[in-house]
Amino acid sequence: MHLMADLKKELHEQVKRRRTFAIISHPDAGKTTLTEKLLLYGGAINLAGSVKARKAKKYAVSDWMEIEKQRGISVTSSVMQFEYKGYCINILDTPGHQDFSEDTYRTLVAADSAVMLIDGAKGVEAQTIKLFHVCKMRGIPIFTFINKLDRAIKNPFDLMQEIEDVLGIRSYPMNWPIGTDGDFKGVYNRKLKQIELFTGGNHGQTIVESKAGSVDDPVFRELLGEPYYSRLVEDIELLNIAGDDFNLKEVLEGNLTPIFFGSAMTNFGVEPFLEEFLEMAPPPGERVFTDTVIEPEMEEFYGFIFKIQANMNPNHRDRVAFLRICSGKFTKGMEVYLSNGNKKIRLSQPQQIMAQEREIVEEAWPGDIIGLYDPGIFKIGDTLSTAKPSALFTGMPMFPAEHFARISPKDTMKRKQFLKGIMQLSEEGTIQVFRQVDIGGEEFIVGAVGMLQFDVLEHRLLHEYNVELKVVMLPHKFARWLVTTDKDPRDLNLTSSTLIAQDKNEQYVLIFENQWSIDWAKEKNKGIELSDVSG
Repeated sequence: MHLMADLKKELHEQVKRRRTFAIISHPDAGKTTLTEKLLLYGGAINLAGSVKARKAKKYAVSDWMEIEKQRGISVTSSVMQFEYKGYCINILDTPGHQDFSEDTYRTLVAADSAVMLIDGAKGVEAQTIKLFHVCKMRGIPIFTFINKLDRAIKNPFDLMQEIEDVLGIRSYPMNWPIGTDGDFKGVYNRKLKQIELFTGGNHGQTIVESKAGSVDDPVFRELLGEPYYSRLVEDIELLNIAGDDFNLKEVLEGNLTPIFFGSAMTNFGVEPFLEEFLEMAPPPGERVFTDTVIEPEMEEFYGFIFKIQANMNPNHRDRVAFLRICSGKFTKGMEVYLSNGNKKIRLSQPQQIMAQEREIVEEAWPGDIIGLYDPGIFKIGDTLSTAKPSALFTGMPMFPAEHFARISPKDTMKRKQFLKGIMQLSEEGTIQVFRQVDIGGEEFIVGAVGMLQFDVLEHRLLHEYNVELKVVMLPHKFARWLVTTDKDPRDLNLTSSTLIAQDKNEQYVLIFENQWSIDWAKEKNKGIELSDVSG
């Protein structure tokens, strides 16, 4: 009895102090820099290496794949864990490049909240909109950091309006910038009613408190001088009269986003943001598994696989499955049931991964992400649980491919390696693989959410499987799975450019060139039912 009570108490304590979040942004908004600065405050790294220093081989902590080093972008999602003032923080690093959106979307399923990073000069950009909608769909709270205050930015009121108009979410600025035309002076902290001055050089900040606790204190006028002081007074007055009130319940429901202005490059505003965020962001919450709602403080262990990454270490042909823990306590060597077949497996080599650094995990708690050595038994969306039969995780979205290509090995003697590599990348969720009906040989149709995934496919097959590819891009844009039809797909009335294929589970899929071809198929084949995700 005592042991059960102790576990319940420990579960409660560990869940309460955990924060698991993803940073979402458009490429070049400064996500890698912000991630490094957060790790710096947590003592996880000793020196935040400037992204510009990459030529000197100082690569970002979270970027490790060779192609990332060449292009200077984050291709894969890694996870970083660190401690800060009693909190245990898990940052899910999402690829910022638009062509890796499917992997990014899946990573968001493992997060409890999101930090939306916006370049103050550019405002809300295309990739941010896509990622925001996935967070909104899941109802997770979104916290906004408006970056690059050390340069000229858009009018802050215009930025707030843009967030509301483009994303459909109201905002509440937690602080307010002073000097936005490249003449940044600092911010006014609305909660503490104090000015936080920006001092260049040492990447630091000086806090000057107002004794009267009000913007009317003469010390402000002396510090800032005109016209900064008058403009600040006007802005604060306007915010107080016309702006939204702060409401934490609305934030947690995803209807209101707190905004923080700062500069990740100079460290300004990063630590105050981190502290406020940790206070407001939710600890791990419940997750839906088939008909069961799994609460984090349940003693039964539950987790799901949201990502599979092969060959993270080029010296070892390894494959790692990323598991998000949803409930119960994880201990190294524990036995769990795998939903995919309900067989029992022992989790003997659990790892926490920080770029290429790994350490064996002895125990982990709800909200944590661990890497499991995968001998080829895991699939994305699998449930691991101490319960039998395991309930299945139901929240793993699929995203339809938008680009297609025919691929085959240049050297037909390398058929075996080619097949192994293609199947491997398909299981990781990097690409979608289809085989055209009635066409034999070593040829597949590959679908991807973004064009850059074809580069990664070629790069990885060459470097990991020693296979050179022949890639022929197709004009097709849509894959639709055949849900119901009485006919053999070959007997359907389709446009001449429509391809009939099967996916890796041998489900029939029609690959269309345009919307007109989809409409034709629906019109000419009564009772046909098409889905843009596999059943």
